[in-house]
Amino acid sequence: MKKYQAIIRFEMDEQFMNLVPPHRTYINYLINKNIVDSYVVSMESQTVWITINAESKEEADKYLGKSPLYKYWTYDIEELFVYDGQLYRLPVVQLN
Repeated sequence: MKKYQAIIRFEMDEQFMNLVPPHRTYINYLINKNIVDSYVVSMESQTVWITINAESKEEADKYLGKSPLYKYWTYDIEELFVYDGQLYRLPVVQLN
């Protein structure tokens, strides 16, 4: 399984905001299935970053295509070479 980063730009309107709850339900489903590792949204730049576990870019693209917000997006998908962070580290040992 490979990791991909989807970098999504979006523009909002009233209909967009109505689709946010079903979109969040879909993203939560993907997180619970370990398909999505991280989901980050900036309202300032209207950008979303989603880290996706998939076999190929095409498979990652299919996951994105099922979102209710898909029609509002323009995006790129990039394969990641390194993915690291605090959550992937062993816990710090604390002596009593």
